[in-house]
Amino acid sequence: MRRSQVDAERFQPEQLLRSHVAALASYTPIHPFEVLSRELNLPVERIVKLDANENPYGPSPAVVEALAEYSYYHIYPDPQQTDLREALSGYIGVDAAQILPTHGADEMLDYLCRIVLDPGDAAINCPPTFGMYSFDAELNGATVIDVPRDDDFGVDVDAVEATADGGRAKLLFLTSPNNPSGNWLPDEQLRRLLALPLLVVLDEAYVEFADHSSRAVWVTGHENLVVVRTFSKAAGIAGLRLGYAACPAWLMPHLWKFKQPYNVNVAATVAGLASLNHIDDMAYVVGKIRAERVRLFALLHTVNYLRPWPSEANFVLCAVRGRNAAQLKADLAAQGVLVRHYNKPGLENCIRVSVGRPDQTDRLMEALRSLE
Repeated sequence: MRRSQVDAERFQPEQLLRSHVAALASYTPIHPFEVLSRELNLPVERIVKLDANENPYGPSPAVVEALAEYSYYHIYPDPQQTDLREALSGYIGVDAAQILPTHGADEMLDYLCRIVLDPGDAAINCPPTFGMYSFDAELNGATVIDVPRDDDFGVDVDAVEATADGGRAKLLFLTSPNNPSGNWLPDEQLRRLLALPLLVVLDEAYVEFADHSSRAVWVTGHENLVVVRTFSKAAGIAGLRLGYAACPAWLMPHLWKFKQPYNVNVAATVAGLASLNHIDDMAYVVGKIRAERVRLFALLHTVNYLRPWPSEANFVLCAVRGRNAAQLKADLAAQGVLVRHYNKPGLENCIRVSVGRPDQTDRLMEALRSLE
């Protein structure tokens, strides 16, 4: 008995953790409606949620109908997602054999890090950008090499090339349009980066809102390109968690043996298929969001303490001038208007505003002007 007590005193269960996991900073997600409602002491219908780049119109009515009519929720989903991959093939122009659906685009990012990166390997990140790239790489014990973007949020291609020449890096994360700046990565720059001896992961979460076309079909001509896409934004089903990736053919067998067999649930599959079967509905909503982005950008220019950057996504990044951006976020939240706040290198004293419905834009502008 005495020996057991001594051992128990010496044993610390945290010592069982991998050391890099114990030291890892957690990712901070956006709170859902019900939590925000309690925190702000406001009813849900009074909250204008413009902080997470969600589609304010939600899914197509056909999606809601398909989910209501589906009868087999008690049956495991197709582990190959056969019908969904065929529909995606028609949508993005890539053979179904080179498409992998996932539980949100984030799952694909995690898979790629775990498949490619050994502890001690390096991944190149181009901040400011989506925080999950560095988080997933570090979660797998890799070193993240940050190559900062320029003042207009463009990728410093020369610096990435110089960094890649060191030989440690195996992954390069890129986003187009970039989050949170909304700018596009030009074709010629992407071609230069694809000439590097590493796997290029191009995140196209916001590509439907852009003034340019997707590069998903490029995977057929580039053995080191993976293009990651999502149904969260344009299709408006962020809550169902459905993403996918177009991949080079050599990578697919490794992804199939690596992924969880039922990673995409039945509801997400039904919703994804209904979205793809009613592309005109999705295109109509995307058109409304693009038009409202133009209006929002122009209105934000009229606020004397904001400097908005042009965007090809469903959000607008703004520098806050002459006042504290964190306090601005808090003051807007007190009125039920939620925006994203940033204060880190490359994003000092900034807010990001998602494109909402016209009435939500009007509420935002009313709140912003009340603070002038």
